Amino acid sequence: MRPLFGNRYPAIPLNGAIVAITGAGRGIGRATAEAFAAQGATVCLGDLDTSVVEKAAKEIGDKARAYPLDVTVRASFAAFTDAVTEEFGRIDVLVNNAGVMPLGDFVEEPDALSRTTLDVNVWGLIHGMRLVLPGMIAAGRGHVVNIASMAGKIPIPGMAVYNASKFAAVGLTAAVRREYAGAGVSVSAVLPSAVRTGLASGVPLGGGLPTVDPEDIARAVVDSCRTRRAEIPVPRYVGGWDLLDALTPERVMSFARSLIGDNRALTSLDPEARSDYTRRVADQVTRRTSWGVGGG
Repeated sequence: MRPLFGNRYPAIPLNGAIVAITGAGRGIGRATAEAFAAQGATVCLGDLDTSVVEKAAKEIGDKARAYPLDVTVRASFAAFTDAVTEEFGRIDVLVNNAGVMPLGDFVEEPDALSRTTLDVNVWGLIHGMRLVLPGMIAAGRGHVVNIASMAGKIPIPGMAVYNASKFAAVGLTAAVRREYAGAGVSVSAVLPSAVRTGLASGVPLGGGLPTVDPEDIARAVVDSCRTRRAEIPVPRYVGGWDLLDALTPERVMSFARSLIGDNRALTSLDPEARSDYTRRVADQVTRRTSWGVGGG
């Protein structure tokens, strides 16, 4: 019998679990794959950068497999999930981690870059959940983790469209979780603050801005398989933002945020330090434009 106030979902033993992870070649995705593999899970790493994800899988070891994946293209995502289920018979846990984070002036951001942000950060989640949820529902158990962001709660100058995508990710996760609450399948959102990965390169971290490492997010993702909590902020204390924002007058909040430099993505960005990440995102935009790819 489960505890009165425990979660109501069937347990997923991690030793032997089949875990699919998107954007798994670097950063949070790779750290999450390593953390699951350490628990005895088989980890299936999908990424747009095939050479990077193959190297990651090889370094993680026998528990890891690498697959090409463009989360914005349903057929590509379907090929990924089909390949995993064909080899292993099921997917117990899906971690929708792939994401992009352009920075800069909202008015000046190219439309193609904004579309890519929404397609990766929102449609990537939609594709993933629509492909894996039917199998999980049929099995009566499963767990999906959507890597959102505290930027899905806190508007930040210099990342307006990214903010929009993460607000969407938080709402999408909550709604899908509620819709399938009785099916034995849980859907959770992990909300990192600033993470020391390529996404944040070129932006001064710290200085009142909570900062974490990819391994901190990976631990939260793995732990979500036990707790099945709806929202998991990292670090935990930033979860009080909703209440703080509701109770604090806007002028006071604006002054406090100005003290910690919440506009540093606009005023203190180092383009040279960010050049590698900017190039990789630009390559995605170019590829999608040449293919004529759109969300959905």
